[in-house]
Amino acid sequence: MFASYENLLTENAEETQYLDLVRQVIEKGLQKTDRTDVGTRSIFGPQNMKFNLRNNRLPLLTTKRMFWKGIVEELIWMIGGKTDSKLLDIKGVKIWNDHGSRAFLDKQGFTQRDEGDLGPIYGFQWRHWGAPYISCYTDYTNQGIDQLAQLIHLIKTEPNSRRLILSSWNVSQLSEMVLPPCPTLCHFNVSPDKELSCLMFQRSCDLGLGVPFDIASYSLLTHIIASVCHLTPGDFIYAMGDVHVYLNHIEPLKEQLQRKAQHFPTLIISKKCDNIDEFQADDFKIDEYSPHGAVQMKMAI
Repeated sequence: MFASYENLLTENAEETQYLDLVRQVIEKGLQKTDRTDVGTRSIFGPQNMKFNLRNNRLPLLTTKRMFWKGIVEELIWMIGGKTDSKLLDIKGVKIWNDHGSRAFLDKQGFTQRDEGDLGPIYGFQWRHWGAPYISCYTDYTNQGIDQLAQLIHLIKTEPNSRRLILSSWNVSQLSEMVLPPCPTLCHFNVSPDKELSCLMFQRSCDLGLGVPFDIASYSLLTHIIASVCHLTPGDFIYAMGDVHVYLNHIEPLKEQLQRKAQHFPTLIISKKCDNIDEFQADDFKIDEYSPHGAVQMKMAI
């Protein structure tokens, strides 16, 4: 017998599916070497995770305190097509600082690039696909293909289209990026009752740090696009390739696995916008978020 919708919310089965995946990888994952030399336990292509976004729900994990400000600021930065990590750093969001550091840039061969210049990563591909990348300071207005604007237009004008795609994986510019995109493609769908859902495929899935952040980030993106298109959020479906736990994350994650998941919070969008570029980070708040404490894990670089 299937649990009722109300019981699923009470038990937070959706966060439990993430915790079960963490447990599976720790217990049954194959040990592999990796780019960072930290080492991982890994499985490939597990079953998709699905998160219900209806009634303004936002799947922000509760078994550890999530960095909500960082999630919002990074997403607004990407929506704006930005590639300068210093713009996040001055807001207290340091998640790209290591990849934009002088040492990391030099190691990757970007010796002529200014510190903080990440190359044509996510936001650049969303807003300027195909434009030659010069630097993070260049004005790219009307250069390249604005995938995000085209996506929103298509959702509004042809909601039954099966081409509602947003891609970050531009093969011709991967070598110019400090880090090739982990979430590579989003496929959106509008149901007959005007619900917007998103299926996101991620090639490389760091269960300790990256996946919890991306669950919230791409769910928030779905909420934002639904708002701009005057639709109701439906589901966020998470499809995964290489799913791994870094070896130095195993013990912190075992601590997290001992915790009971609470209710997901409610997302509050404080204004209505027809243009996605009008949104700012302060327009997004969360209510009724009661997580456990933070779990410290070091990012593998």
